[in-house]
Amino acid sequence: MAKPIDFYFDFSSPYGYLAAQRIDEIAAENRREVTWRPFLIGAVFKTTGAQPLLDLPMKGDYARRDLERSARLMDIPFAVPDPFPFMSVSACRACYWLSEKDTEAGKALAQALYRAAFAEGRNIANPQGVADVAADIGHDRDAVIAAVQDQRIKDLLKQEVDAAIGKGVFGSPYIIIDGEPFWGYDRLEDIGVWLESGGW
Repeated sequence: MAKPIDFYFDFSSPYGYLAAQRIDEIAAENRREVTWRPFLIGAVFKTTGAQPLLDLPMKGDYARRDLERSARLMDIPFAVPDPFPFMSVSACRACYWLSEKDTEAGKALAQALYRAAFAEGRNIANPQGVADVAADIGHDRDAVIAAVQDQRIKDLLKQEVDAAIGKGVFGSPYIIIDGEPFWGYDRLEDIGVWLESGGW
């Protein structure tokens, strides 16, 4: 059986949010699974010297327009959260904690957190906000808060971020298929063709 596709994303990434709406469907059409791997793009920026896209003069203005246009095309709600960018440490920790017990539950939490931030305008930058979203989909709020403060989970996220950087992950979304990397929401169509054709 083919290895799962690795889907790397930062919860503060609006293009990651768009990709999150489609990546599982594209994979399923080609009989593949997806491993969702939240990471901290801020740690990558320290290596690459990059800055948040929406903060860049001219590029940021274009990206906001492009994001809104893409969301309309997909017919999904979208709004840049306020404040933005936001810290996604707690969201990442909660997802890895839950994924250890149930990978599908971890993915469902990631999807709910993305919706909360970019569709509902909710704050997921702190443990309380993350726990509120988790509670909405049936998880124990106090357990989530405890998990994101657990040193073992903190270490687990650090390991995941280090591993992502070690694989060359420098942006969000960043998708790896059998060792082949694809960066950006605009590569999703290429990904579908790559999976269907077996690559080129």
